[in-house]
Amino acid sequence: MNVLDTLGKIIPPPNYMRLPSAGVDISDTSLKFLQFKPDNRSGTQLELSHWGDIDIADGVLHRGKVNDVKALSQAIAGVKERTGVETVRVSLPEEHAYLFETEIKKGTAFKEIRGLLEFRLEENVPLSPRDAFFDYDILEEKHNSDTLRVSVTAYARDTIMNYYEACRSAGVTPLSFEVEAQAIARATIQTGDRGTHMIVDFGKTRTGIGIVYNGTLMYTSTVDIGGAELSTAMRRQLGEVEEAELTRLKNTQGLVRGVEGTDVYDSLLPTMSAIIDEVRTRVQYWNTRDVAREDRQIQSVILCGGSVNMKGLPEYFSEMLGVTARRADVWQNAFSIADTVPDISRRYSYGYATAVGLALTPFA
Repeated sequence: MNVLDTLGKIIPPPNYMRLPSAGVDISDTSLKFLQFKPDNRSGTQLELSHWGDIDIADGVLHRGKVNDVKALSQAIAGVKERTGVETVRVSLPEEHAYLFETEIKKGTAFKEIRGLLEFRLEENVPLSPRDAFFDYDILEEKHNSDTLRVSVTAYARDTIMNYYEACRSAGVTPLSFEVEAQAIARATIQTGDRGTHMIVDFGKTRTGIGIVYNGTLMYTSTVDIGGAELSTAMRRQLGEVEEAELTRLKNTQGLVRGVEGTDVYDSLLPTMSAIIDEVRTRVQYWNTRDVAREDRQIQSVILCGGSVNMKGLPEYFSEMLGVTARRADVWQNAFSIADTVPDISRRYSYGYATAVGLALTPFA
């Protein structure tokens, strides 16, 4: 779901959409970018051509809200300087997304669908059509039904325009804006998978949660706990330890009880329990809202994000949720790691899931 096609007068027409572009994942603290090109050796796979990250100063963004368009523009300009690209695809913060499902009559003319959805926008989100940009996906067609299910994503116009102005001031054209979780799904869920999966994006300052059905993002929310809170909890128990050492302890001991001591495990558990409680609540909400539809029940949990390397994390999620959890393979829809060794190590690739998904758009 690319938000927002309603930028018709701003974004170039479809035949322009396949120009070489970089996926740009913007968070409060950094910007990650990534670009693919066709792999001429294989003819079917892609090749990683550019990637990197750029620090964003404190206060430029807060919870996805742009406070300093000029400073954000300077960070985006760094993408152009390092890649030469003039078009980008940009992530939007989940915190400011509004998602809802609705129905339309089967056989409704395509040109009438957007107008119908505009009438329903105010019923489902605290925005009027004139103050919002929105996009939609038609989900499925039941042969025994005279209606179609539609998933709608909306953002406040001001939110979109701040990101747009930052891009244009940086000298690049944004071809699309997209919710982070939808971009992650494009990278981490195998093409053609029609199942229902939960995406948990475990970042530095927050944990993003998305639920994807048949390739379409249906639900998203954010928990204000991330890797930084885990570090704070560890320092309370272990003392003043450098962040690099805390990261090493998370990744080598983590949520596995040590033979010689349990200090790391004990320090992490309360914060991880708070996160898992939030995730479990969303699993239960989703699985009970349409209990008759087995295909809508969450089948797996996909873990990604910069803080996902913690030892024992997938096993902990699987045990506590009763659903198989795994770390993401962010490259599966771009190339086979059996044939290609990417420049980004597996450990760091989890933090590039959003950028990978955005960069895959023109090849999807």
